[in-house]
Amino acid sequence: MTTLRKFSSFFHPERFQGWGKKRNYFEGWYFKVLNHNKDKAYAFIPGIAFDSNGNGHSFVQVLDGKTHTSRYHRFDCQDFMPSEKSFEVRVAGSFFSSQKIQLDLDGIKGEMQFSGNVPWPSPFYSPGIMGPFSFVPFMECYHGIVSMDHAIQGWLEVEGERISMDGGRGYIEKDWGRSFPSGYIWMQSNHFQEEGISLKSSIAKIPWLGSSFTGFICGLWLQGDLIQFTTYNGTRLRKCYADLHQVHLVMENKRFRIECKATRDHATALASPILGLMDGRIEESMFSALEFQLTERGSKKIMYEGISSATALEVAGNLGSILI
Repeated sequence: MTTLRKFSSFFHPERFQGWGKKRNYFEGWYFKVLNHNKDKAYAFIPGIAFDSNGNGHSFVQVLDGKTHTSRYHRFDCQDFMPSEKSFEVRVAGSFFSSQKIQLDLDGIKGEMQFSGNVPWPSPFYSPGIMGPFSFVPFMECYHGIVSMDHAIQGWLEVEGERISMDGGRGYIEKDWGRSFPSGYIWMQSNHFQEEGISLKSSIAKIPWLGSSFTGFICGLWLQGDLIQFTTYNGTRLRKCYADLHQVHLVMENKRFRIECKATRDHATALASPILGLMDGRIEESMFSALEFQLTERGSKKIMYEGISSATALEVAGNLGSILI
């Protein structure tokens, strides 16, 4: 039964991947939601984690991007209940899927429905955003995108304050494996001058057969098309710079060049996995500023210039080996 579950879920990265995993393993989904006025931003992270001795727990981590606070709601493993046939996960009294969230946590309740989801393509030869690396069995961390962009209808109640989420925008991704990379940069926004545009970019140090390499994934959802800049599709990483104030990235695939400049905002600490155990710490801001420019390489024509003041940004760990 476990083998069948693993095979079925492998080609659906959004689903639970950890069937039979009980040691040095974590899996979690990241739901980012902003209201229509862009003055309320939250990230909800349900998941499960096991240490090297098989001691585990489930959790729902909550990040409030406006107040710069976070809470880690811890539950027993038995409270983590994933579906075998679809992406549906229940953690205690809360429910998560690609179509909705129902929250029943201490200090926060709510229900939100999602529509118009934009998934990352997942053909059988390249399941999800990891592409051919999905087939490598010893990766430290695997990554998936559930929805680049979608509309939100619903409500939240946070510490007694009722918040309408009608007309808001959302984003969903996930990670699973043993540990987060020892150094990485991650950014995401789907709040630009117009709707229907979403940018996600990550660059990380990837352990590989006793050595390491710089892996990167960038996706731009623009006017109904997904433009991909990845390690495995011939993209070149031309610049990767970060300091305490800014991040500057430049990538080029066969047709396009993308340049991203982010200004770092005040960040909030979150728990992150180290060998399955959620005792690491990373920091994320949800209101960093971002400017990007997409250029067609042959004609030098600027295809789009985007500006966002509601960008999620993480700059974590030892970046020395990935900076250019």
